[in-house]
Amino acid sequence: MTSVFLLLSLPQTSNGFTEFRPTVIETSIDDGLASPPRKVARLADDSDSASASRSKSSSIAGKPVGPIQIQVVGNYENKPAAGDKQLALLRRCIRTILTRMPGPDDTMPTTYEGIYNACRSIITVANLGDDLYNILRIELEQSIGRLSRALTDSTEKDMAWITSFTKALAWFERQIDLLKSLLTYVDQVYVIQTKNITHVSDLAYRLISDRIFGHSQIVERYRNGVKEWLNSERKNPGDPYQERIIPTLVEHLLRHKQYSAFEEYYISITREFYVAESEEQAELLKDRPKKFFTHARNRIDAEVRRSLDVLPFEAYILVREVTEKALWSGKAEWLADSTLASYMHDEDFETLHAMYTLFARVGATDYMLAAFRNHVRVTVAKIVNDADRDDEMVQRLLDFKALADKAISFIYPPPISPDVNPTLPTASTSQLSPPLPDKEFIYALTDAFSIGFKARRNKPAEMIAKYLDKVMRKGQGANSDAHFQAILDGALGLYRFTDDKDVFRTFYHRALAKRLLLEKTASDDFEKRILKKLKENYDPDFGMGEDMFKDLALSRDSMRDYHARLPEDSPGHDLTAMVLQRSAWPFAAQQHVVDLPPNMQDQLTAYSDYYKSKHSGRVLDWNHSLGTATLKARFKAGVKELSVSLYQAVVLLLFNDHEADGIPFLDIKEQTSIDDAELRRTLQSLACGKKKILKKLPVGRDVDDSDIFKFNPDFDDPRAKVHINSIQAKVSPEESKRTNRSIEDDRKFTLDAAIVRIMKARKEMNYEHLKAATIDAVKSHFVPQVDMIKRRIDALVETEYLERSSTDKNTYMYVA
Repeated sequence: MTSVFLLLSLPQTSNGFTEFRPTVIETSIDDGLASPPRKVARLADDSDSASASRSKSSSIAGKPVGPIQIQVVGNYENKPAAGDKQLALLRRCIRTILTRMPGPDDTMPTTYEGIYNACRSIITVANLGDDLYNILRIELEQSIGRLSRALTDSTEKDMAWITSFTKALAWFERQIDLLKSLLTYVDQVYVIQTKNITHVSDLAYRLISDRIFGHSQIVERYRNGVKEWLNSERKNPGDPYQERIIPTLVEHLLRHKQYSAFEEYYISITREFYVAESEEQAELLKDRPKKFFTHARNRIDAEVRRSLDVLPFEAYILVREVTEKALWSGKAEWLADSTLASYMHDEDFETLHAMYTLFARVGATDYMLAAFRNHVRVTVAKIVNDADRDDEMVQRLLDFKALADKAISFIYPPPISPDVNPTLPTASTSQLSPPLPDKEFIYALTDAFSIGFKARRNKPAEMIAKYLDKVMRKGQGANSDAHFQAILDGALGLYRFTDDKDVFRTFYHRALAKRLLLEKTASDDFEKRILKKLKENYDPDFGMGEDMFKDLALSRDSMRDYHARLPEDSPGHDLTAMVLQRSAWPFAAQQHVVDLPPNMQDQLTAYSDYYKSKHSGRVLDWNHSLGTATLKARFKAGVKELSVSLYQAVVLLLFNDHEADGIPFLDIKEQTSIDDAELRRTLQSLACGKKKILKKLPVGRDVDDSDIFKFNPDFDDPRAKVHINSIQAKVSPEESKRTNRSIEDDRKFTLDAAIVRIMKARKEMNYEHLKAATIDAVKSHFVPQVDMIKRRIDALVETEYLERSSTDKNTYMYVA
């Protein structure tokens, strides 16, 4: 480009002006896309290219020429710089954008494109980014100040004010988003190139945080509104419009990073509300704890749903935790003690599971565990002590045990899955295994049953043995083998809870012997299976069954050999005798000799001679109390085959000679020589039971010495073979008492032997150590009472097996 200074000193023949192209006289204000406006110098006359050509021609023609005159056309007075105009324009635009309720004069002076271009020009051309950023900050402060004053001066209250508050925040956030897009060059050029300043949105949100959320009056007003809404919603839920406002408020709080403080306040007022309500409802419903529990459950569920509706998802766990602690604090023990027994009785297992789940989340399951243990212990003790219903004891215990087991199956820890929405069902593509119950409740059940059994020593073990005897005599019937085995296993499960192993062993042994001899057992296989399980799983001393089955097998072989030796028409074929070892069978020698009919006695004598010929040196003692017989009786309804005990048969055969006449009780006793108590039970079974083969005069349940008995020809039964329920198959109260006395005597001998054995090994022991060692030595048989051990030690001192130390009366020494 040619220099102006050269133009001012050109010679006459220079073509310098012809080097310039035609120029624009004046331009308008730049819109931001072109360079700044400028003035261009022009020549006064003939200064364009045509004039230059003419001048050249004139000079060639020899016209006079002289100095060239230059005239500058245009106004060069001082005017404001273009950057200042653009800053003023942007100030006005920013103010208009940040005015929430603009007046008639608050109009946008240019388009959004014009704002964008002006911003670019100021940042990239005029380099006035600092000025523009300061203008933006000032306008933001003024706008937020106006917003703050409007909110604090508002007469609206509670939710109405919160609605206006959220609308104001929403408007401001929209305007900031608009400014971000229009002032893009501020964020993307100026802010990046300048240190220690923030982006447009960060600047705006920081000012909002300071001027709005840092304003105590504004914070108090929106908190009061939330509290009022929460209290109203908890007491009278149902306004969906108000419920939609809170999530909107939460969105704004999250956007402005103010949610944490809000959540703390929400949790605080939730805790405050439910602590107060818990106390109020507990007092109001102190006599209706189940209603309180239901109310609290509903409150927790409603609070969780509300938090899921209005708060971020993660907050529901914290809200639920605070609500549960406030409601259950100081109430869990009362609720567990007052309601658990009722829920179990009503089989409300879903509520039990809910109680465990709720208490587990606040660490209160120990109260439920204690209530469960106490309820089981009290219930078991009550069943065991109910002497009037002893026959039902085991079945009631089994029913309660099944109920407790089922309740425990619903008591399992809740799954740890905080990321799963609690209001939505979960789906799975695989079959999950059932949850495992809380082991502490299983242990508590065992402890409670064991303690409950001790409320009545010996009796539970006795009744369990009798129950098993009843089940085995009844047989499995239509039940499958698995179901029948489950019934037996249930009764054996109760055996685990008793310390009186010797009592069970004794009664079971006697009942087993009766079942085998009377052939009233369900199956020899089941009997052997039960004995094996008892020995392997419960009591190593349960080995008596092997010798008993061996005796029965040898007796059957012996009878087959005996019958083979008899003539075919011999009445001896009807005889079946069982030869038993006294050591293997729990029967004492018969004290009373019974007078049998001559034909019966002859058959027994014949077998005795046969047995002695086979086994010289052995002595046979006949025990008729367990004998049975089959009689044919003629009634008006026809001939019936009666299955009776041997005692019943002896009594009934007396009436062959006195069919029409009655026989007094004392005459029957004299003719049979049966023990008095045994005879009375026998006559009761024949004349006072459901099947009355005899008539008793006078009618009554008890047999007196003056009673007279007659044959009942009118007896009838739909079956041809009639079984008369014999009392011999059952354990009479007298027999139970005798057995218990025998057990007590055996326990004395067992304790004596254990104490002597311990002292012989230790030589000298104090009382406490000797007591502990004795209990440990006999615990597999029974757990002795402390006073019983003391009495046995004193007895051994008297019999000079032990002696007291001369220096310490609590120390004993073994006497060799």
